[in-house]
Amino acid sequence: MPAAEVVIVAFLGLALLASLISNRTRTPYTLLLVLIGMLLAASSTSSLLGVDLIKQQLEGGRLFVALVLPSLLFETMINIKTEEFASVSRPALLLATLGVVVATLVGGLLLWGIAALPIYPAFLFAALIAPTDVATVLEIFKRVGVPEKLATLLETEAVFNDATGILVFATLLASFNASGLSLAGASTQFLLQFGGGVLIGLAVAVGASMLHRLVSERMSEVILTIATVYGSYALARSVGASGLIAVAVTGLYYGNLVISREVDVTAQLIKSFWNVIAFIANTAAFLFIGLSTNIGELFGGFGPILLAFAAVLAARYVSVQAILGFKSIAGEKFENSWKNVALLGGMRGALSIVLVASVPAMPGRELIVTMTLGVAFLSIVLQGPLLTRYASRKFRAG
Repeated sequence: MPAAEVVIVAFLGLALLASLISNRTRTPYTLLLVLIGMLLAASSTSSLLGVDLIKQQLEGGRLFVALVLPSLLFETMINIKTEEFASVSRPALLLATLGVVVATLVGGLLLWGIAALPIYPAFLFAALIAPTDVATVLEIFKRVGVPEKLATLLETEAVFNDATGILVFATLLASFNASGLSLAGASTQFLLQFGGGVLIGLAVAVGASMLHRLVSERMSEVILTIATVYGSYALARSVGASGLIAVAVTGLYYGNLVISREVDVTAQLIKSFWNVIAFIANTAAFLFIGLSTNIGELFGGFGPILLAFAAVLAARYVSVQAILGFKSIAGEKFENSWKNVALLGGMRGALSIVLVASVPAMPGRELIVTMTLGVAFLSIVLQGPLLTRYASRKFRAG
C-alpha cells in the first residue's frame, strides 16, 4: 500500500496535469479529470499511485458528504449576497425541493412504465439521480458569462437540492425496507430534517459571528470559518437534521453579516482560502467519477444507460416547466432561454455515485449502478459542453 505522501502527491499531480492540459487545449478541466480517472481505473497505475484509495474513501459516502460537499456549499453561499438570494429564493428553493420530488416521481414512472424496470429499483434510481451536481454547475458558471440572477438561481438550487436528494433517497430506502411507504411519515421526516438544518445553521452562524468579534488575527479568522463549516455540519447530523442545509444557511449568513464587514484584505483572504479548498474538493469529486466509471460496463450497458439518460432529461424538463413555466408558482415569468439553461444545467455527478454505493443487495442493483455511472458520464460529456456553448452564444451580447 502506497504511503499517504504518495497518494497526496499523485492527487495534486493529476490536478496539475489536468489544469495544464485544460489551459492549453481549452478542454473543460472537469471533463479532463473524468477522462484521466477512467484511464487510471483501467490501468494498474491507479493502484501504484494510490489514487484508488481516494476512490475507496469517497465511495463509502461519509467522506464525500462530510468533507467534500460542505466546502463546495460554503464557498458558494459566502459569495451570494442576501438580496441576490432573496430575488431567486422562491423558484430556487422550489426547484431544490419540489423539483427533486417531481423528478423522482416522473423518472421512476418512466423507467417503470417504459423501460419495464421493477418499481422499487426504478424509483430508487430516480431518487438518487434526481439531485443536480453542485460541482458541475459551479464549474461551468465560473467559465461562462450568464446573467448574475440566472447563475444565482441555479447555484442556489444546486446547493440545496443535494441535501433534498439525500433526504428523499434515504427516506425511500428506509420506507421500502420497512415494507411500506408512508407519505405522511416521509413528509414529516423531510420537514424536520430540512427545518432543523436551517435552525442549526442559523444558530451556529450567530455563535460564530459573536466569536468573530473576539478574533483579530487574520489566520485565526480563517480557522474560525473552518470550525464553523464543519461544526454546523456535525451538530446538525448529531441531532438528525440535514448537515448540508445547515452549512448552506451558515454560509449565507456568514458571508453577508460577518465577512462583508471585514476590511478588504481579510475578506479576500477568507474567500481565497475557501476558493482553493473548493477547487480541491471539486477536483476530488470529478476524479472520483472517472475512477468509478468502468469503460467496459459503459459499452455493455449502453442501451439501459441511454434509456435512463432520456428518462432523467424528461424528468428534469417536467420539473423545470412545472415550476419555472408558471408565474403563479415561480413568482415571476422566466424566458425560454433561462428555462433551457436550467434544463441543460441539471447535470448529475459524484453525489449520485456516492448514493448508489449505499444501495443494498437486491434484484436490479447492478443495473442501477451501471445506469448511474453511465448517466453521470453522459451528463458531463454531453450536457456540459452543450450548456457551455448554448449559454456562451445566448448571453454573449448580455
